[in-house]
Amino acid sequence: MKSKHVLLIDDNEIDNYISKIMIKRKNITEKISVAASAIEALEYLETLLNKPEEFPDVIFLDINMPQMDGFGFLEEYLKFPEHVTANVSVYMLTSSSDPNDIERATQNPMVKKYFSKPLTESVLNELK
Repeated sequence: MKSKHVLLIDDNEIDNYISKIMIKRKNITEKISVAASAIEALEYLETLLNKPEEFPDVIFLDINMPQMDGFGFLEEYLKFPEHVTANVSVYMLTSSSDPNDIERATQNPMVKKYFSKPLTESVLNELK
C-alpha cells in the first residue's frame, strides 16, 4: 500500500511515536499528520475541505480519548462531504479489547478494519 497522507488520531504520545516510526520504516506515505484528540482532528480536517488533494487517504483512529471518543469522531466525520471522504480508509487502532467496541467498529461502514495497538509491520502489510 502506498499512501499520500496518513493521519494518526490518538491522545497517547508514545503510541503516536511508535506508529510514526513504523510508517516511516515501511515508507508507505509521503506525509504523516498527528492529532492528539478527535476534536483536534476534526478541526484539522475542516481546514483541508477546500484542498481535497491534501486530505488524508488513511486515518488510524483510537477509540478511547477524552472529550470525544473515536465513535464520536466517526459521527462528525460522516458530516463531511462525500467527495472529500470517498477515498479515505479509516482503521481503528486501539488498545480496547471490549467486545462491544470491536463489534461497534466492525459494524461501522466507515471502518475498514479493527487493529490492536501498537501499530506493527504486519498490520501495515494488511492494509489495502
